[in-house]
Amino acid sequence: MTERKVLLIDDELDFLEALSERMRNRGLNVATAASAKEAIQIAQRETYDVLVLDLNMPEMDGLETLKILKGNNPGIHVIILTGHATVENGISAVLSGAEEILEKPSNVDVLIRKIEKLVTKKMVKV
Repeated sequence: MTERKVLLIDDELDFLEALSERMRNRGLNVATAASAKEAIQIAQRETYDVLVLDLNMPEMDGLETLKILKGNNPGIHVIILTGHATVENGISAVLSGAEEILEKPSNVDVLIRKIEKLVTKKMVKV
């Protein structure tokens, strides 16, 4: 099985650490960033299969972060996690390149299934 590389971005540190640990325990290779700036720096050094990020972050919101990261790596799959899911947020996220939107707190099993689905889809295209 191919190792799934995930970049997880969230400014809520407790949530970020808990979710990343659970994802690692399920066999994912997870890098974390607590801000958009940190995520952009990490993504410049490494290529990821899937980006999982929060919509509402200080300094730069998730949609702007998504546009930058997707611009640098058009093949990356994107899952949005948000505690403020609205139709408007969903439309904006999809138009910006997100493929999945999950409400926080998300079930880790559901999130991992979504990641696996996206990575498998990417492998089929290659």
